[in-house]
Amino acid sequence: MLGKPEKSDPLKDIKSSRGDELKGKKLVLCVTGSVASIEVPSLVRELMRHGAEVNVVMSEAAEKLVRPETLEWATGNPVVRKLTGRTEHVRLAGQWKGQADLVLIAPCTANTISKMALGIDDTPVTTVASMALGGGIPLVICPAAHEPMYRNPAVEANVLTLKQRGAEIVGPRYEEGKAKMSSVDEIVRSVIRKFTPQDLKGKRVLVTGGPTVEFIDPVRVLTNLSSGKMGLSLANEAWRRGAEVCYIFGGDRFPPDQIRSTHVRTTEEMRNAVVEELGSGRYDVFVSAAAPADFAPLSRRQRKLPTREGEITLVLKPTPKIIMEVRKRWPKVYIAAFKAETTGSKKELVAKTMEFRDRVGADLVVGNDVGGGRTIGKDTSSVVILGRKAVELSERPKERIAGAILDAIAAGLKWARPARR
Repeated sequence: MLGKPEKSDPLKDIKSSRGDELKGKKLVLCVTGSVASIEVPSLVRELMRHGAEVNVVMSEAAEKLVRPETLEWATGNPVVRKLTGRTEHVRLAGQWKGQADLVLIAPCTANTISKMALGIDDTPVTTVASMALGGGIPLVICPAAHEPMYRNPAVEANVLTLKQRGAEIVGPRYEEGKAKMSSVDEIVRSVIRKFTPQDLKGKRVLVTGGPTVEFIDPVRVLTNLSSGKMGLSLANEAWRRGAEVCYIFGGDRFPPDQIRSTHVRTTEEMRNAVVEELGSGRYDVFVSAAAPADFAPLSRRQRKLPTREGEITLVLKPTPKIIMEVRKRWPKVYIAAFKAETTGSKKELVAKTMEFRDRVGADLVVGNDVGGGRTIGKDTSSVVILGRKAVELSERPKERIAGAILDAIAAGLKWARPARR
């Protein structure tokens, strides 16, 4: 259940409305003089929706692009515009019980990057960054500049220096000749990751998601109603927990830039992509959350079928069983699979899920009842997880179900033998 929004302050009543991953965390958001600063109010509000308490520090250049009053409204807290006798930098990022849990600089200009790397503290932002680097507070930097400026060898060297000193660089994304600040969603995901237990760090995880299609003719296909939401939630959660993730998917729900991915259409393409990826190196986990078509036309028409030809007969053939091939060729990989049923009873769902687990040799299977339009395409689901122990989850967001599934996988890996090619 999501955290209850705060009611004591009308400017903060959105806190934890989307999740409480950042509940109780104090973030300092530093803003520099990039035009991307117009995105900061949205960024602040999204961080708060996940439970964060946000304090803003601005450079003088940033004030020319976004008003301090706007950011005071967005956070519900006073904005630090200059350092005074109140030693605002110490209050926010000093070594005391009220210090920040994380300092985020978004957007961060090339000028500010270079100043931080050289230890120059001549703005409130660079001074707070210096406190973070010297005091061991996590520092996340989101660059924004014209691309040639960001490609300047001196700036690139300074970025490397900051990485070596422990700062995390999120982005930039290159578009229209610019090194643009990462999207609000990407920055929020990166911040949440900093506070997520890294129980999959050092693990390589391959996830499949979404539907596949099988062509009848060049414009008509056989497919299913899978939205890909569950697969994407699992890929995101594995990445947040520190895993190196590859996501192979069908459909139109693309992953964030941080996750390496391959887009496919047919079941054969998905099978080939999975085999190629697993064959390229050691993987620890294969999460089969996709809904590949079970049957395909025996032959694909090369031309579009006439619209008014009357009845037609389709002869179908079974498609490749990806899970069974993976288990046979990579016996040490931990396999988590899904079993969708229209059983109508929890007892029957558990029985069919257990039978499927034993038949395909999966280490863990998630069973869900999709009858009556439940689950498919929706943001919530209810499932049973059969791994080393059985876990039943009532209706809840798929992101939270993904968390429970990864909990079970992480626990299972402690008992599994090491993966090998």
